Amino acid sequence: MARNAFYSFHYKPDCDRASQVRNMGIVDGNKPVSDNDWETVTNGGEAAIKRWIDDQLKGRSCAIVLIGENTAGRKWITYEISTAWNAEKGVLGIYIHKLKNLDGQQARQGANPFDYVTFTGTGKKLSTVALTYNPPYSDSKEVYAYIKQNLAAWIEEAIRIRAES
Repeated sequence: MARNAFYSFHYKPDCDRASQVRNMGIVDGNKPVSDNDWETVTNGGEAAIKRWIDDQLKGRSCAIVLIGENTAGRKWITYEISTAWNAEKGVLGIYIHKLKNLDGQQARQGANPFDYVTFTGTGKKLSTVALTYNPPYSDSKEVYAYIKQNLAAWIEEAIRIRAES
């Protein structure tokens, strides 16, 4: 049975790469939002964006952060990570910079977005608990195959880590 996952990623530069992961069929994911729908959400202001994210996380067992060159530190990515963790969902990161976009380009590796989330009261970073995976290949096809082969196990590990935290 496929898990239900929420995918978090920086839309503009990484939508092509994220689409590859989302379409692997390993997990059931949140439905991609169209540009027009997203514009409607963002026109509603911060409260509308938070409400949309919160609604998208309902019924999900895990949040998968697809890490591109500029993912870490983005306001809404950080909000999605924090909200998922606080809702006791598994959280994991996958570096997708070596997947090619539609123009056949790879990107530089970005920072770990879990370094931008800290536990209240302790200052401890979420990166000390949540795992990230960086496929050990440079070829886009090998990176894709590696993610597809391991994604289900990574999700189960993230859920286990969260349950024990």
